[in-house]
Amino acid sequence: MTSTAPGTTASIPDPAQAQPHILRVLVASQVLSGAGLAAGVTVGGLLAQDMLGTTSLAGLPSALFTAGSALAAVTVGRVSQARGRRPGLAAGYLTGALGSAGVIAAAVLDNPVLLFIALFVYGAGTATNLQARYAGADLAPPGHRARAVSTVLVATTLGGVAGPNLAAPAGTLAEHLGIPHLAGLFVISGAAYALAALVLALWLRPDPLLLARDIAQAKEADTDTNPAADSGDADTSEGRGGVVLGALVMILTQLVMVAIMTMTPVHMHDHGHSTAASGLVIGIHIGAMYLPSPLTGWLVDRYGRMKIVAASGITLLAAGILAAAAPGDSVALLALALALLGLGWNLGLVSGTAIITDTVPLATRAKTQGLVDVSIAIAGATGGMASGIVVAATSYPALALTGGALSLALLPAVAATAYRR
Repeated sequence: MTSTAPGTTASIPDPAQAQPHILRVLVASQVLSGAGLAAGVTVGGLLAQDMLGTTSLAGLPSALFTAGSALAAVTVGRVSQARGRRPGLAAGYLTGALGSAGVIAAAVLDNPVLLFIALFVYGAGTATNLQARYAGADLAPPGHRARAVSTVLVATTLGGVAGPNLAAPAGTLAEHLGIPHLAGLFVISGAAYALAALVLALWLRPDPLLLARDIAQAKEADTDTNPAADSGDADTSEGRGGVVLGALVMILTQLVMVAIMTMTPVHMHDHGHSTAASGLVIGIHIGAMYLPSPLTGWLVDRYGRMKIVAASGITLLAAGILAAAAPGDSVALLALALALLGLGWNLGLVSGTAIITDTVPLATRAKTQGLVDVSIAIAGATGGMASGIVVAATSYPALALTGGALSLALLPAVAATAYRR
């Protein structure tokens, strides 16, 4: 491309040419980070249960790494706002790798306090994995944003499905290394997060958020000097209401998903299932969380955000009912319930992310997205912490039914939005 005067659109890389490369790099990092985030989901609760000897606190690890992801979401968002997506995302994954190392040390020392601190730090990887979806949409045109988000999300599937199913061999390897069996997955997690950070640090160039800003500023300058150059493709914003709506969708789906998902391995363990069986169910769940993303993105762009939000609520309700009704000895029905749970989460995340990206201007985009993800993380922490208490006080079916019922709160939000329009 021929260079012209700085500050004009002609002197800036073409986003249509940069976007495919950016998506490829994000996809590579998501494959790795997907394996990283699966460890805490699969064995975090079992580690705590083994150390403490009680089920009532088995939801605490999920709550802690989700709470850690809340702090990380703010930090990654602020770093990305100031310096770009590349340093923000790379720093988040490195922090997740450090947390994984801390979990391994806690398991070796049989130290629950260190375990909880390390899981809090490990949560940075979860937050960063989710923040990466926004980077995919930075340069996408408005009518293709959901599909760009979905491309990044679906890449998590490979690592996310493979990770839990490495539980048994990773445990065997850990025992050969003198590390407790359940901590084996965190060896894989630490390496995966570190490699994801390296991929982003080396190859996420140009930085998508910084390039999007440069393009917007150059267009403003061109329009100021030549009003006829205004292409008329500026984003339409729903204002603060759009941020609240998008956040509400993702908060509710995260709360329901984390609560039911967290206690499923514990529920299976209590019914005599092996770690490999619970790993298979969680692997199917994580696959359903990410694998449908390309179809979801197309549906959101094609049929609108709110219709898919409604589908999310209905799917989560079905998941809760099936999880409650499934016999404890039926791996197949629990796997189907967790697949529906993952699908409902995916529908809510893609549609909610599209609503947020449509609404927030570039000047504050990364910071606001980080704050929204804090709310999502807090919801997940609440779901994770409450799940163990609810199951200890009542039962796993009661937890699943409660989660399914909560998901119906999405439908009034859809109705209210339709009424306003």
